[in-house]
Amino acid sequence: MKTLIDCDVLLDVGTGRTPHVTESQQVLDWCERHPGSGFIAWHTIANVYYVLQKGGKAPQARQFIHDLLMFVEVVPSGTSAAKHALALPMADFEDGLQCAAAVQAGVDYILTRNIRDYTAAPVPAILPGDFLAQAPA
Repeated sequence: MKTLIDCDVLLDVGTGRTPHVTESQQVLDWCERHPGSGFIAWHTIANVYYVLQKGGKAPQARQFIHDLLMFVEVVPSGTSAAKHALALPMADFEDGLQCAAAVQAGVDYILTRNIRDYTAAPVPAILPGDFLAQAPA
């Protein structure tokens, strides 16, 4: 089972955001135990770094990203992916970029807490807890 991890799930862990941090950490732990199963969009790295460093934690942000890249794959991006994102019926362009990356990576799900904004996505969006309930151990 392959998944694209949305920024909100990563930020739960990186910021310690409650009440979601434990569940989101379990998603990352699952990906670490299942090599080749976890993916992130290229722009997610910049988004996560920006939010984490904005709180005055640039060194921790870099370490978080370094650790993350030990077990998730970054989906390569380019002009065709950006055009694909623009053509998707998504209200939020960033969500469209996530969808384009998910399609390019051939994932089964987009893991997000924001499933409402992904109703028109070409790849099904699923809550982290729902994913964990059905993912193989």
